[in-house]
Amino acid sequence: MECLHRCDVCNKIFSSTNKLKVHQRVHTGVRPYHCDVCNRTFSEKSKLEVHQRVHTGERPYCCDVCNTTFIEKRSLKVHISVHIGEHPYRCDICNKTYSETSKLKVHQRVHTGERPYCCDVCNKTFIETSKLKAHQRVHTGERPFRCDECDKTFSRKSNLKVHQRVHTGERPYRCDVCNKTFSETGVLKIHQRVHTGERPYRCGECNITFSAASSLKVHQLVHTGERPFRCDVCKKTFSRKSNLRVHQRVHTGERPYCCDVCKKRFKKLEHLQVHQRVHAGEHPHYCNV
Repeated sequence: MECLHRCDVCNKIFSSTNKLKVHQRVHTGVRPYHCDVCNRTFSEKSKLEVHQRVHTGERPYCCDVCNTTFIEKRSLKVHISVHIGEHPYRCDICNKTYSETSKLKVHQRVHTGERPYCCDVCNKTFIETSKLKAHQRVHTGERPFRCDECDKTFSRKSNLKVHQRVHTGERPYRCDVCNKTFSETGVLKIHQRVHTGERPYRCGECNITFSAASSLKVHQLVHTGERPFRCDVCKKTFSRKSNLRVHQRVHTGERPYCCDVCKKRFKKLEHLQVHQRVHAGEHPHYCNV
């Protein structure tokens, strides 16, 4: 008869004393295996060996469909579900399905309201550790993701991916009403309110409504008088970042808008548009006397 070994803390059962010993480190916090590159510690030797591939660049597990490589077998197994469309883990509240139990567990916090990861600087809470880690860069100023085209840096990989579409011209999100395309799904969602008339953001001072939270935030500066954007040359302040950007052209001499007829250049798009009427022969303003 097989001898079973029980954890005296949580009663979980293991088939060997060695497996029980490794498990008990969950309770004791012992992490005896140490990475000699970054000093990170691990409770199991196998986890240290997987981690070291981050430093060596070794990715021994390869997808035979798309040739994407991975540092551990588990990640490859999860990735394969992308190709076969398998999502075996289902939320029993909203029926949304996932390829991994860990992703289902994170999703379920949407329903339970659980936010177990807390920022030790501002006490903001998050449903997953990756979101906490990304948030903490607000405090540290860390921007580890760099665009290889223009060297602009970002605190999140997802923000870099969206930014790169500036260079590639990719606009993968299409409005099914007017066929206009967008580089971000969030911008598409805001645009669709043009068609639906939805304006879910209301000013608590004057009841004006807006289709985007960012538009409401800018509007509220009218009531507060706040002008948070300051020119570092002349110290003039502005309520909008876009207005500061236009103003800075006074100092830089930049005139990014060019007439394609006479090549005259302008600081503002609206100035170019007014100028183009000279060539078009438009005279939209007339004296009614």
